[in-house]
Amino acid sequence: QVQLVESGGGLVQPGGSLRLSCAASGSIFIINAMGWYRQAPGKQRELVADITGGGSTNYADSVKGRFTISRDNAKNTVYLQMNSLKPEDTAVYYCKAALVERLWTREHDYWGQGTQVTVSS
Repeated sequence: QVQLVESGGGLVQPGGSLRLSCAASGSIFIINAMGWYRQAPGKQRELVADITGGGSTNYADSVKGRFTISRDNAKNTVYLQMNSLKPEDTAVYYCKAALVERLWTREHDYWGQGTQVTVSS
């Protein structure tokens, strides 16, 4: 059984910073892409940033230059450093991992439970 556990959310003032972490555990052969998504009240879930196993990154236009995604493959962990936070960044942030549990099996997507980020003065 694979689990993704997020941490690092909270309340921060505009202009502040937060760092989210997401650790994958369980039966894992290899993790391919990992990413962060967010969902604000009344809105659809959207991609924030993702990173391939080789380290190539992709960002939503709204966070480019402010957020940085990284990963530690030895720890099966993905991070999201969020700087210059704005009220519109307020949302529940979810991590996703595209992984293979055992050799010769298919890749599946797994999601974390979400962590709340609130940007407010």
